[in-house]
Amino acid sequence: MDKEPITLNGLKKLEEELIYLKEKKRPQIVAAISEARSHGDLKENAEYHAAKEEQSHNEGRIEEINDIIARANVIDVTKINNDGKVIFGSTVFLENLDTSEKITFKIVGRDESNLKEKLIYFQSPIGKGLIGKNKDELVEISTPAGVKNFKIIDVKYI
Repeated sequence: MDKEPITLNGLKKLEEELIYLKEKKRPQIVAAISEARSHGDLKENAEYHAAKEEQSHNEGRIEEINDIIARANVIDVTKINNDGKVIFGSTVFLENLDTSEKITFKIVGRDESNLKEKLIYFQSPIGKGLIGKNKDELVEISTPAGVKNFKIIDVKYI
């Protein structure tokens, strides 16, 4: 059972999701199962089977979140002295040298990564390519979409 790094914000979101699944969604599903049962024959009751499947997914996610929280190694970068090095939890300001586009990424754990929100998994190609590098350094990263060239403009521990 390996520890999994997670940011404070990522842990908070998981705890909020867990509360929602247990206190809101679970009772809704139980009510849906009860309602579907009242319709009679369970063999051909699509509502009942759909509600039972939803219950299974919900309970599985609850179990998964409990496991993640149990293995969580919470890293609060705001308490670490910023020496300009890209580490887990840091926010990295980049310039794509191929397109001159400015990009900002936050290096996070698996369960909190979300490319639309610019939260990248530290084990992803870009995450691996950035970790350990320093401010003002030029970085070449091989991604599934090809080689990307970046300049690290700034690194913040926020």
